[in-house]
Amino acid sequence: MVSSVIPTVDLSPFFRDGDHQGDKNKAMEAIGQACSEYGFFQIVNHGVPHDLMSQALHLSKTFFEYPDEEKLKSSPGSEAPLPAGYSRQPKHSQDKNEYLLLFPPSPTSMCTPKTHLNSEIFSHLTRTGMLVESILNECLGLPPNFLKEYNHDRSWDFMTALHYFPATKIENNGLSEREDGNLITFVFQDEAGGLEVCKNGEWIPVTPAEATIVVNVGDVIQVLSNNKFKSATHRVVRTEGRSRYSYAFFYNLQGDKWVEPLSQFTKDIGQPPKYRGFLYEEYQQLRMRNKTHPPSRPEDVVHITHYAISTT
Repeated sequence: MVSSVIPTVDLSPFFRDGDHQGDKNKAMEAIGQACSEYGFFQIVNHGVPHDLMSQALHLSKTFFEYPDEEKLKSSPGSEAPLPAGYSRQPKHSQDKNEYLLLFPPSPTSMCTPKTHLNSEIFSHLTRTGMLVESILNECLGLPPNFLKEYNHDRSWDFMTALHYFPATKIENNGLSEREDGNLITFVFQDEAGGLEVCKNGEWIPVTPAEATIVVNVGDVIQVLSNNKFKSATHRVVRTEGRSRYSYAFFYNLQGDKWVEPLSQFTKDIGQPPKYRGFLYEEYQQLRMRNKTHPPSRPEDVVHITHYAISTT
C-alpha cells in the first residue's frame, strides 16, 4: 500500500542557536529516506518568510490578470542562459499554463508594483537551496562541501511564476508527467493544489499547506548518486473552474559541468555505473527540444534514461 502523504521535514534545528545535532540528524535521516523512497519531501521552518511567499503568489496573480500585450513587456535578462520573460505554452503542448521565467541578478521583470518581492524571494530560495544541498551532501555520505564545490556557480538558477488555467470538462492536464533535469527544485503553491507525485505506479497528491515548500530531487542528483536518490515523476492536474498559481525555483548546475555517477556509488563499492557521463548543457538542450520540437511518439521524448547504460 502506497503512503498517501509526502513526508514533511522541520528545518528549524538548522536555524536555531546552539548545537541541536540530534534534531539535525533526525531531519537529515527523514530527508535521506524521502529522497530514496519518493524523490519528494516538504519542508517547514525553512527560512523563507511566510508573508513573503503569500505576497509573491498575490503578485503573480496580479501579473497574470494583465492583458497579454502588457505581460509581453516583461523582458528577458541579458545574461540569462535560457529564454526568459513571459511566455505561454504553445497550442500543440499538452501543458496548459502560462509563466514568467526569471533569472538573477535582477529577477524583477514583472510589470507590476512591488517587483522587489521577486528579488527577495529569489534570494531566500537560493539560501534554502544551499542549505538543502548541504543536507543532501551529508545524507549521501559525500566529503564535506563536495556538492557546494562541485556546484558553486549560481548563475544558472532560475525561478518561474506559473498560472495554470482552469480545467474543462474534457481536459484537466496542467503539466504533463515528467522529472526535473536539474539538482533540486523548490515549489510553493496556492490552495488550489494539483501537484501529484508518482510512487510505485500510483499518484499521490501533494496537498497544499501554509508556509510549506515542496522539494524534489532532480536528474543530476539521481545520476551522481547512481540511483540511490531518485528523481521522481510528477505532474499537475488542473481543477475545473479554478486557476492555480505557484512558484518553482530551480537550483541548477552550470552548463559546462560534467555529470556522471560518483565513484562513491560505483567502483568504490563494486557497483557498475548506471549512466554514461554528459555535459549538463547538452542534456538541457535535449530537454528543450522536447518542447520546441515535440516528438510524434511519447517514447521518443528525452529523459535521463537517454544516458542510461544497458545491462543486457
